[in-house]
Amino acid sequence: MASVLSISDEMRELVKEYKGKPSIAAVASHSALDLFDGAKDEGFKTIAICQKGRELPYLRFKRVVDECILLDKFKDVLREDVQRKLRESQAIFVPNRSFAVYVGYDEIEQNFEVPIFGNRYMLRWEERIGEKNYYKLLDEAGIRRPKVFKSPEEIDRPVIVKLPEAKRRVERGFFIAMDKEEYYKRVEELMKAGIIDEESLKEAVIEELVLGAHFNINYFNSIIRNDVELHSVDRRIQSDLDGWLRLPAREQLHLQGNPRMIEVGHMPATLRESLLQKVFEMGDKFVRAAKKLEPPGIIGPFTLQAVVTPELEFVVFDVAPRIGGGNNIYMGLGSQYSKLYFGQTISLGRRVAMEIRMAMEIGRLEELVT
Repeated sequence: MASVLSISDEMRELVKEYKGKPSIAAVASHSALDLFDGAKDEGFKTIAICQKGRELPYLRFKRVVDECILLDKFKDVLREDVQRKLRESQAIFVPNRSFAVYVGYDEIEQNFEVPIFGNRYMLRWEERIGEKNYYKLLDEAGIRRPKVFKSPEEIDRPVIVKLPEAKRRVERGFFIAMDKEEYYKRVEELMKAGIIDEESLKEAVIEELVLGAHFNINYFNSIIRNDVELHSVDRRIQSDLDGWLRLPAREQLHLQGNPRMIEVGHMPATLRESLLQKVFEMGDKFVRAAKKLEPPGIIGPFTLQAVVTPELEFVVFDVAPRIGGGNNIYMGLGSQYSKLYFGQTISLGRRVAMEIRMAMEIGRLEELVT
């Protein structure tokens, strides 16, 4: 087994031995369809790592999935026979959130011996707790973020509490409290309902609730073009928050429940042009900070989830140091800002494939993988 310190170098040496076009592989979930569609547009073979019971879309969309490796669970991608097959297929593996959640950071960093597009060590920085977390990353970048309270006793303003759900720990749960007293009341209600438990509270993060317009800002840090590109903007659709917001206030008060805020989809959005200066500045700062804290930093796509306040300030409340799930809305159509770079609209999934193709053509493919 390769060591933590050597696995990236070994993967870079491995791609130097690839003959012809590599395959592009991913866990068949999250943003995989956008990736596979873009890969086919650029002439690559695609490999979907499918989990039994969740494989149907990837079998039906036959044009974009050349091969489906069907496993009992996603984590079985760590099996030596599966990894060997991927290496023999000259695969470059593109990580998404499902890959990180179901396989796990330690396994990805130490035991996944397949070249990964991007920096495999950046994936861990998506978390809110631990030595490597996105609060530290944003602070290093000088990007404003919500204040974090170390304990419920410190709450002195409205807060949003972020924690894993009891039954589906891969899902991030949320609830809002106006003050300390309401925090304890909400915790009691959610525990009685079985939505959270004591383990959930151990991993809870209490953030100030920043009011404003929410946007997911999707970037691409191009190693080949030496540019931090702005590609698209989207917004979340959340259940059952979306249903609550469609009701008049009288009915919302009558229900007296707790919207779950589970992400189930996305919708396109745009930002006014006068805000784009700040958007580019944030992206540049984030890339510089990531390179300092976790060399070689960000390679390829990343997302900053931000609130725009009435003072037109950006407050980043979440980070995705990999391709974002919201990019599927631009699959086939292309993201709104990509045309300004390339003269045609392309999706972020295709942008990944383009970067791989361009690097391959000039003999720099090893610079894109770890």
